[in-house]
Amino acid sequence: MKSINIDELIIRYGELTLVECSFEIRTSLALVGQSGSGKSLILKALLGMSDSTLDVRMQKRSDFEWVRGKSVSLVPQNPFTALSPLTKIKDQMFYPRERVVEIFGWLELEITLLERYPSELSGGQLQRVVVAMALASQPSLLLLDEPTTALDPVAKKVMTALLKSLQEKLGFSTLFVTHDMGVASDLCDDICVLKEGKIIEAGKMKNVLKNPEQDYTRRLIEADFKTREFRV
Repeated sequence: MKSINIDELIIRYGELTLVECSFEIRTSLALVGQSGSGKSLILKALLGMSDSTLDVRMQKRSDFEWVRGKSVSLVPQNPFTALSPLTKIKDQMFYPRERVVEIFGWLELEITLLERYPSELSGGQLQRVVVAMALASQPSLLLLDEPTTALDPVAKKVMTALLKSLQEKLGFSTLFVTHDMGVASDLCDDICVLKEGKIIEAGKMKNVLKNPEQDYTRRLIEADFKTREFRV
């Protein structure tokens, strides 16, 4: 697994500081917070896709060359933002067929799906196609922007299990941006809790979930698990 350090990430809008934090991605890190906490701003900053009105500064330290779309890949929240609805899946996979067949096999996707249009696939199939596209470049870091939000509980479990299996198989590190503590606990070893652009709690996932230090973290956990029994 690749280790990535993001030091002194600061995002400002004029005189207003929106984000100020540092974190390390060792194997799999969940960046968790409510809407408006700064998660999306951080993700865009890491991808070099911040709005031009923002002043973004950070130091990245990693043992690989940071290239968006190659060593760093994104799985978006909505697969339709990454796929053309008027183009067959096969014409959106810009890699040799042998590579596509291999990755589809890893993701338990039938190769016949390549002949279909995005509208002919289920939500779970679409999301796995987007994961296949992100993994085709053999990235060192995979950024996940709440990729299970639109999936039903069964499809969420399938996606989470596949991502964990592929991470072990391929050796990429993961940053999972989410508000879903349940999926985060299944997928990630470490967690950073984000509030108003600052990390207020961080540590091993199971430790934070068992003994949260901050009331904000405790409320996030209770809100997410209130209808389920939680076990670590």
